[in-house]
Amino acid sequence: MNDLETVARKITGILFAQQSLASAGFIAASTLNSIVGKELSGHSNWAGVPTAVYLLAGAFAAFMWGYVYDAIGRRGGLTAGLSVGMVGSGVAFYAIAIHSFPVFLGGMVLMGVANAAVQLGRFAAAEVNKPEHRGRAISNVVIGGTVGSVIGPFVAGPAGAFVKPFTGDELAGAYLVSLLLFAIAAVVVFIWLRPDPREIGKLVAEKYPDTIVRSRTVRSMWQIFSQPAARVALVSMVLGQMVMVLVMVITSLHMRDHNHMLGDISIVISAHTVGMYAFSIISGRLADSWGRKPVIITGAATLVLACLAATISPDVLPLGVALFLMGLGWNFCFVGGSTLLADQLSPAERARTQGFNDLLVGLASATGSLSSGFIFAALGYNTMAFISAGFALIPLIFALFWTAKPIPHHA
Repeated sequence: MNDLETVARKITGILFAQQSLASAGFIAASTLNSIVGKELSGHSNWAGVPTAVYLLAGAFAAFMWGYVYDAIGRRGGLTAGLSVGMVGSGVAFYAIAIHSFPVFLGGMVLMGVANAAVQLGRFAAAEVNKPEHRGRAISNVVIGGTVGSVIGPFVAGPAGAFVKPFTGDELAGAYLVSLLLFAIAAVVVFIWLRPDPREIGKLVAEKYPDTIVRSRTVRSMWQIFSQPAARVALVSMVLGQMVMVLVMVITSLHMRDHNHMLGDISIVISAHTVGMYAFSIISGRLADSWGRKPVIITGAATLVLACLAATISPDVLPLGVALFLMGLGWNFCFVGGSTLLADQLSPAERARTQGFNDLLVGLASATGSLSSGFIFAALGYNTMAFISAGFALIPLIFALFWTAKPIPHHA
């Protein structure tokens, strides 16, 4: 194994560790966001607003983080992002203690900004690995969310019991846990993410020049996304995220309305997050060996099935299975799309274009989150799931029919 491969493995391992810690923090909070939104606002219509604010902030911050990553490097960008997350979780914790909905939304803004920085870490793993290993590199980072899916939802109850005597509300505990996890992740990145992935990425690009990215000039966004493969990558990530958010965000409130305890809600959300992350090791390797396009098609079809399954019953088991499939479908769209987009970019185009991609992903998912509360209040959970299934058909159609020619395994 040469030196570049050794460094790539080390960097990917550190990115996995920070993703594990950060995901646990974000998931611990997201488990309760809709419940906190309803409690602090007093209206179920506003239940999806905190997550929508969180996602909108992340969307607009993603493009900014692309430039920050170029200016101060991947290590500096990730450390800064995790630090913002610490402040955001502290603000959310304080907001619940004083029962202030506007202050809580302020905390959501900062946490969304932080999440945008963390999500770009997957592309840092892609750029330090050679082209035929990009899928598994991205998946090895995304799989860090498996740790978050186990830790995040289940700390909500014990942490809530711990802080309730001080805040008067058990919901605040999850946000304190988020703060601590972000702090640990920031220390891990600051100390051990060396050398900076940006510099290693340049060396990898020189040693393994991409056959797809032939242009030596930095192309505009329009030029990049005029390519069929880039469009398929974008649509799969944007709509895959939106569909997942539409259903996932409101499921905890749906279960609460059917008198499920917090433990039951945590089980369903945990099943969902296991689906999101635990099979990343499979989706990444399939993207490298089977091809990017088949992985995206599989993911979109699974999302359609999950949306339909969510309408079967409000009981824990059927919802748990449906939400697990929802996470799995999202994972295939996300890993397949991320890998396919990375294939299309030269080193000079990466951070900026990937930030723009995540801007659109965030805007779409914020729209889904904001709409979910209103659709749920007006039409009910099942109608919202059927609408989501319709959106999931779009990336499936794009991948099947809207490419000018088949997409190669590494293109």
